[in-house]
This record gives sequence, C-alpha cells and structure tokens, in this order.
Amino acid sequence: MFTEQAVAGPLAKSPYDLRHAAVSTWLNAGVPATDVAEWAGHSVEVLLKIYAKCLDGGAVAAQQRVQAALGHRPD
Repeated sequence: MFTEQAVAGPLAKSPYDLRHAAVSTWLNAGVPATDVAEWAGHSVEVLLKIYAKCLDGGAVAAQQRVQAALGHRPD
C-alpha cells in the first residue's frame, strides 16, 4: 500500500512509471546493463534502446574506473 504522498506523486500514475523509475535508478546506480536487463525481462539491446537516454554521468564514472584499473590515482 502506498502512502498518500506516493500516490499523489508523478511515479504512481501507472505501474510502467514505477518500472521505468526503478530501471533508470538501477542503471544510474551503476548496476551492469546485463543484470538490469535480466531483472527487467529485457534483452540488453532493448534495455539500452529504451533507457540509454536515462543514463546520467556514466561517462565520467566509466573513465574513472578505467583509470583506476590502469593503476592511475586521482589528482
């Protein structure tokens, strides 16, 4: 059961809105696309086609992970 505040919010318009919010949150939290696709019941191709626009700041985080993997320390 949702609180009155949750029901009045934009995410409670439809189950799709809640699903979209969850999948977007997982991707932005850094969960690998393969895992998110499995959880959401999508192929990775479909997942990225639908949700790529939802990714925010992923390029910077990915670059930092690559630099760390190469042994570079942050300045």
